[in-house]
Amino acid sequence: MCTDEERDPWLPDRLLRTERDLLMPLLRRTPEEAYELRTACPGWTARQVLAHCGAALVRIVEDRLEEGVFLPEANACDVAAREDWPLGRILDELERGLTEAGPVIAAREDGRLDAVALGEWVHAGDVREAFGEPGAYCGQALELALPLLTVTSRKRETPRLVGVLADKAAAPVSLGNAIEGRPPATFKGDAATLIRIYAGRPLVRTRYVLTGATEQELLIYR
Repeated sequence: MCTDEERDPWLPDRLLRTERDLLMPLLRRTPEEAYELRTACPGWTARQVLAHCGAALVRIVEDRLEEGVFLPEANACDVAAREDWPLGRILDELERGLTEAGPVIAAREDGRLDAVALGEWVHAGDVREAFGEPGAYCGQALELALPLLTVTSRKRETPRLVGVLADKAAAPVSLGNAIEGRPPATFKGDAATLIRIYAGRPLVRTRYVLTGATEQELLIYR
C-alpha cells in the first residue's frame, strides 16, 4: 500500500483507464430506459450520475477548476446543463474524461485530484448497482482502487483502521492516520462493504464488524 510519501501519481490514470475498458462496453449496450433508474446518490438517476462523472473529468482535462468546482451546487449545475444532451453525447464525454484526465491528475504534485479518480470508480459502482450488475464497488479494478483509498483516507484525515477482508487472501489493509492514544479501529467484512463505508453508500444487506470507529468518522466524501 502507498503512504502519502509514496504516492504513485499514475495510479489514478491506471484506475480510470481500467474502468473505462470495463464500464464503457456495459454502458453502450444497456437500453436507454435503464438510465432513468435511481442510484444510491440521493435524487440522481444513472444518467445524471454519469453526466456528473463526465463533466468532472472534462473539467480536469480542460483545466476548468475554479474555486468550489466540485461542491454539490456546482455538480448539480453541471448535471442540469446536460439534461437535454442525447445519451450518446453523455457517454462520449465520459469516455473522453476517463481516457484523458489521468495524465493531468498525475501532473498535480499535491495529489489533490487523486480522490476524484477514486470517486469516479465509486460512481461506476453506483451505476452497476442501479443496473443490477455484479461487481458494484469491487470487481476487476478493486486492486487499483484499494491503494488509492489508502492514500485518500489519509489525506482526508480519517482515523487509522486495519481491515481484514473476507474475500481477499492478502494481508490486511491499513487505512487512515494513527491518532496518539487511540488504538486502530478494525473492520472485518468484504471489500465492497469497506468501500461502501468510506464512500458513504447504503449498507443494507451487508454484514461486517467495525470496532473502534464509527462509519461517520470514516467518510472520505462529505
